[in-house]
Amino acid sequence: MKKTRIWLVITGLTIALISAVYVKVPLLEQEEVVEEIDIDSTFFHLPTLHYGYPIDSFEITEGLVKWNQNLSEILSAFNISYQDLHLLSQRSREVFDVRKLKAGSRFSIIHEKDSLKTARQFIFEPSPTEYVVYNLVDSIFADVQKKPVKVQERTIAAEINSSLYESLLDKGASPLLVGQMVDVFAWQVDFFRIAKGDKFKLIFDEETVDGEVVGIKSIKGAYFEHWGKPYYAIPFQNGEKLDFFDEEGKSLRKTLLKSPLEYFSRISSRYSLRRFHPVQKRYKAHLGTDYAAPTGTPIRTVGDGVVLEARYHGGNGNYVKIKHNSNYTTQYLHMSKIARGIRPGTIVKQGQTIGYVGSTGLANGPHLCFRFWKNGRQVDALKVDLPSSSGVDDSQIGDFKIYSDSVKNVLDLIDYEQQETLLAKIPSDSEDKPTP
Repeated sequence: MKKTRIWLVITGLTIALISAVYVKVPLLEQEEVVEEIDIDSTFFHLPTLHYGYPIDSFEITEGLVKWNQNLSEILSAFNISYQDLHLLSQRSREVFDVRKLKAGSRFSIIHEKDSLKTARQFIFEPSPTEYVVYNLVDSIFADVQKKPVKVQERTIAAEINSSLYESLLDKGASPLLVGQMVDVFAWQVDFFRIAKGDKFKLIFDEETVDGEVVGIKSIKGAYFEHWGKPYYAIPFQNGEKLDFFDEEGKSLRKTLLKSPLEYFSRISSRYSLRRFHPVQKRYKAHLGTDYAAPTGTPIRTVGDGVVLEARYHGGNGNYVKIKHNSNYTTQYLHMSKIARGIRPGTIVKQGQTIGYVGSTGLANGPHLCFRFWKNGRQVDALKVDLPSSSGVDDSQIGDFKIYSDSVKNVLDLIDYEQQETLLAKIPSDSEDKPTP
């Protein structure tokens, strides 16, 4: 009995000792060995995508929409029934009407590789920034997709040696920038009389899709030196309207535009008290300015006003006469046709199309004769000193000056040779300063 107790004590102490050691020194876990497997990269093949659709098992036909070409004609060789085309036309009308395929726009057709070439998707690009997918299999529908547009701030500057257009293109700018720049300085610069040595600087946001320029989002600051006179253009939200002002807050927008046609036209004859008339073959006064341009070129009213006359009459041909205020009246002659809705009493807005260049009446070629009255007297439109519109509100002039100084400083620092090396430091939307 005594021996039994002794063995029990020894056994208990042994178990206690082993437990204590086990707690202090846990058993080592065996590391799991993972065997590395070499994977052949050619085993997994990523599909080739076209506008997001896999095309490895299909073919693609691409082209441009022809004049007066419709969807039925385009898909006639791709095994699509008239019933499916009619259904597609009905279902896609609210997305993009298939009847509005624009000539010159790109399209592509994903179709089967067999002899029937059954179309699966018709993809149309109505603009550089979007595309429309017409699905022709399983479920017939249309869907508009936006392309990712990249916006990049750029600066550009040049001294003009030939023309504004060529100078901008020589600096790598898009032709889209020309029209916007002309609009900014339309009241200060006579773009028909650009002088060699005129200079300009621009800060602007450019929009690109797949590396191609598709638009100019905004001009954030501009400078133009014309015949030695400097002009700054600062965009600023003045009340509810974004407009351009000089560095002091005076509006760049005059009461009237300098020209009724885009700047690409040329002046073929100026205001003169004695000129040999090419049709009547005699000398007489020419109290207007002739702008040579192709037939059909849009003619814009140079200012807000009310139409006094819009009709055909003798040597004037088709013409429109507009009263802008108590001081100014303008007239536009020899139109090929008068724009729809333009009749006596019609209220028109500055820049609105009122007709199209032609050669009606006494004209020996397509051009616009533009006439200008000031205080009831016919004068030379190119020599009229036009008044400015209202400037920045007094309540905002302090904020404007802060913003104007920052834009002007950036413009002044732009070098005519190395302009792209400068990053513009114009206040962003997050800063407590007004921005365009």
